Amino acid sequence: MAKSPETEHPVKAFGWAARDTSGVLSPFNFSRRETGEEDVRFKVLYCGICHSDLHNIRNDWGMAVYPMVPGHEIVGVVTMVGGNVKKVKVGDKVGVGCMVGSCHSCDNCANDLENYCPKMLLTYKSIYYDGTMTYGGYSDVMVCDQHFIVRWPENLPLDAGVPLLCAGITTYSPLKYFGLDKPGIHLGVVGLGGLGHVAVKFAKAFGAKVTVISTSPNKKKEAIEHLGADSFLVSRDQDQMQAAMGTLDGIIDTVSADHPLLPLIGLLKSHGKLVLVGAPNKPLELPVFPLLMGRKIVAGSIIGGMKETQEMVDFAAKHNIRADVEVIPMDYVNTAMDRLEKADVRYRFVIDVGNTLKAVM
Repeated sequence: MAKSPETEHPVKAFGWAARDTSGVLSPFNFSRRETGEEDVRFKVLYCGICHSDLHNIRNDWGMAVYPMVPGHEIVGVVTMVGGNVKKVKVGDKVGVGCMVGSCHSCDNCANDLENYCPKMLLTYKSIYYDGTMTYGGYSDVMVCDQHFIVRWPENLPLDAGVPLLCAGITTYSPLKYFGLDKPGIHLGVVGLGGLGHVAVKFAKAFGAKVTVISTSPNKKKEAIEHLGADSFLVSRDQDQMQAAMGTLDGIIDTVSADHPLLPLIGLLKSHGKLVLVGAPNKPLELPVFPLLMGRKIVAGSIIGGMKETQEMVDFAAKHNIRADVEVIPMDYVNTAMDRLEKADVRYRFVIDVGNTLKAVM
């Protein structure tokens, strides 16, 4: 007879889980594995709410496994380490992002691209090596292989820094890989949400000229005065879009809703790169002719490997980059999900797990 989540492992754990496609989260007792030789156990202090958490708990992508404890932007303090752990010690601040396992033997793993490993294990809703489900950071304790632990910089705030473990690396990695991290590059950022506002901050730190592209004219002041963007385009304004044709070296498209790519491709210079990092539920239409006429590229990118993720948080600490967050108690999480669906957040919810989870037990 299969064991319950509460009795599978020796370490008692408590969090909030979704039980079905309603996505409603409620208190959940489960267990974590014992701290192995390569493992780090830590008390969770903060966990960001990613838009993908909302998609997952409601099974929008058809890959949900219940009960599901979401959360893949996690920071905390180390309480125990295995005998082979040299990376961190008890008392250190650490982070865990979107993955907790990979094969360590494929070409991707050999090149520090564990995020593209065919056997990559997600921080939640994956089957771990012992046959049990992985559970995320909407919980009080985590146990993770040291390879997938990020050392947390002392001068990077935990609450405002934690969204970087997904939103940060998701935008930092394509900027680096596609050569859009050079001073003087003219970069477009589509969408000014959790991903987009961080993309603007990284791009400005790299020395780029940044144009925010949004359907919402009321975000112009925010983009320019608060985030430091150089210009703003309303994507529904054909005159504005026409005037900007052929001016951008690259675009980071963070939008997860259905939207047309043709106008964005038109904004690119010859050899320009449109990189998709959002995940729309439905396929987007890709017109080929505009690509041929300018040797333009439409590409995709998802998070980053562990080496690059560590590089990203260190860069963020050095350049004072952090997410704009609204810190919430654990028992507000369902309201937060409803607000997130309406884009009613500026720009990322972060759960104060350490101070509020026990209050609702």
